[in-house]
Amino acid sequence: MKDRPFRTVGIFDKGYDIEEVDDFLRRAKDAYNGPLTPAFDENTVRNAAFSRARGGYVPAEIDDALDRLEAAFVQKRRALVVADRGEKAWLNTTYQDAKSLYPRLLRPVGRRFREADGWGYSKIEVDELIDRLSDYFDGKTDLSAREVREAVFGSAKDNHAYDESVVDVYLERAASVLLSVE
Repeated sequence: MKDRPFRTVGIFDKGYDIEEVDDFLRRAKDAYNGPLTPAFDENTVRNAAFSRARGGYVPAEIDDALDRLEAAFVQKRRALVVADRGEKAWLNTTYQDAKSLYPRLLRPVGRRFREADGWGYSKIEVDELIDRLSDYFDGKTDLSAREVREAVFGSAKDNHAYDESVVDVYLERAASVLLSVE
């Protein structure tokens, strides 16, 4: 068996397809070592998805590696912006991204996102995380991109639930902002 950079699941279990992951990581290495372009950047890493295959890579290990890789791309972008236009330019960009999150933070609890049509994320649990995000921006608490990304919400139905896709997009943007300042 070939040496693998990550552990694999058992031969009867499904993990991330080894060839897809290895190909993606090769392309990521090439992109990271070259000039940053929108064709392959932190957004590409954030949106990476892999098929499941028997005997594939352990998903949690790949997900952790992708989080580190995304952070590396963000730091590279930051270094380039700072070198070209200064620290203030980077902070202004990050501030504008953070500012785009504010309108939802100011909405009333229970009405921050579109309601689910059927099952969705528990409004109570999502609102607790949104309150923590608001407290983070007010300097009252610490919060990391990892905590936002790893948040898990219970299920609820109809007017007790938020639409999952809307919440996911918002939290991904919030995690990106947090990653920019970590």
